Amino acid sequence: MQWQEFFELHRKTILIVLGGLILLIGGWLYSKPTPTSPTFATATSSAKPADVKNESATRTAKVCVDVKGAVNQPGVYTLGKNARVQEAINAAGGVHADADMRQVNLAKQLQDQQVVYVPAQGEQLPGSLMTGMAADQTGPNLSAGGQDAPRINLNQASKEELCQINGIGDKKADMIIQYRQQHGPFKSVDELKNVDGFGDKTVAKLKEQVAV
Repeated sequence: MQWQEFFELHRKTILIVLGGLILLIGGWLYSKPTPTSPTFATATSSAKPADVKNESATRTAKVCVDVKGAVNQPGVYTLGKNARVQEAINAAGGVHADADMRQVNLAKQLQDQQVVYVPAQGEQLPGSLMTGMAADQTGPNLSAGGQDAPRINLNQASKEELCQINGIGDKKADMIIQYRQQHGPFKSVDELKNVDGFGDKTVAKLKEQVAV
């Protein structure tokens, strides 16, 4: 009876306190932060490497080559990364009537910054302009394992071309040119022994790289 009398006397106060507690608990539950779902973050994170990979693949999908020699429109051309020499020559407007296509491997795959040089009939390619000999060609400039660079003509090569020969530097290239001017064209590679700085061993090593 005492609790009932107490409740009757303080019913209004008790109801106010209970209502306040309910509102306080409800407000706390409503304001509690909800955990963020990792699904979106994961998707975004995994998408970024893919985008970077695709952009990288796009940048490397091209090769830039310099087409020279007996072609109608020499110049620098950008082609697909799997393009062949044939496509580079076509981009340059085709070849002249006197082009020596026996010295060009049309099926060779291009590389970025490559020089594609088409020689004219009777022209001997310097090593620095070598594009690729025909796959079935044989001769002293081809090794058993495949193609090798053509020998550089001692009587026709410029100083820059001579400097590209393994064993010939700036000074020796000047000596070769000076010898040509004073004694005329070389009659044989062995005549290099008459040039200052060229001994028997040096000339023997150069025989695979030069000709007259």
